[in-house]
Amino acid sequence: MARLRIDKVSKQFGATYAVREVSLDIADGEFLVLLGPSGCGKSTLLRMIAGLEDPTDGLILLDDNDITHRAPQQRDLAMVFQSYALYPHLTVAKNIGFPLRARHTPRARIAERVAEVAGVLGLDELLRRKPAALSGGQRQRVALARAMVRDPGAFLMDEPLSNLDAKLRSATRAELIDLHRRLGATFLYVTHDQVEAMTMADRIALLNEGRVEQVGTPTELYDRPRSTFVAGFLGAPPMNLFPGVVTERAGRLFLVADGIDAELAITATDFGGDVEVTAGIRPERLRLDATADALRGRVSMVENLGSEELVHFSTGTTTLCARAPRPAGVHVDENIGLRVDPADIHLFHPTSGLRMTWQEPEQDVHRDSTAEVVAVA
Repeated sequence: MARLRIDKVSKQFGATYAVREVSLDIADGEFLVLLGPSGCGKSTLLRMIAGLEDPTDGLILLDDNDITHRAPQQRDLAMVFQSYALYPHLTVAKNIGFPLRARHTPRARIAERVAEVAGVLGLDELLRRKPAALSGGQRQRVALARAMVRDPGAFLMDEPLSNLDAKLRSATRAELIDLHRRLGATFLYVTHDQVEAMTMADRIALLNEGRVEQVGTPTELYDRPRSTFVAGFLGAPPMNLFPGVVTERAGRLFLVADGIDAELAITATDFGGDVEVTAGIRPERLRLDATADALRGRVSMVENLGSEELVHFSTGTTTLCARAPRPAGVHVDENIGLRVDPADIHLFHPTSGLRMTWQEPEQDVHRDSTAEVVAVA
């Protein structure tokens, strides 16, 4: 098992940075997911850790040993590729045992290890077959077995489920979670699929344009996004984001936007005047309520998801989405009321996009441009 540390790693192609000063500390036995949209640098970062790309700057350490410039075969890391990269002319058994043969491991030991990992992954009956005779899920398990056979310090996985259909992807996610639990190994897993990240990860590192936007547990990123990028990336549908103003009335703070006037879970004394914000509300936190008057709108579309419905509505010039159990009982062009708990309203800086928090005045309180923006009461 192994601890991986990435210290200010960058990768530059000409004048373009694919990865810029990324630092991560992945604990021994942790399942960390690199998540982000296409082109954010997550696969490039994984390839640098694997030794398939050389970083422009920074250090990569495995159990405090500098492996930044070591050859891939000297890193004690196992890579599982998106395409599986199986040898079509070899049987499953020989594909699994290939890394050991490359190390000139004795035949008896190879056979023993192949049998062990095949048993763990349920491949015993497939050892004589060739990849062409396997399903996508079976090929994926063979690729995992080939990575496991030499007992690496850590597993690196580059979107290994992306070639599977939805049903098989769900089943294989469960298998990988169980495998990680049984092995206790360090997993570094790349995906653009937020469902994979939310269901599998101990922690998520969300990347945006080559930088780490936020690192934390799935719950932390979902419930307390550090920026509008995080808020808008996670969630299906994503968080409703819209411009507004925070204003004070009798010591209580309210969010005021076009068609919205909702109390916030914030109190302030000597409030320094109205503050422009970007407000955010998760669709599932908007509850249909005919008696509500703080937030009302006209329904523009209703999407049936089976057990739930997405209700799209406009309030003034703002378009929002609410997620409700089916049947929601509303129709297009109907005027509806919605209720939101004050604690479920998120506030972000309108320019930087960083999360805003309010603090009572104290000495040397200031706006922090490197982390959360502190709006001083």
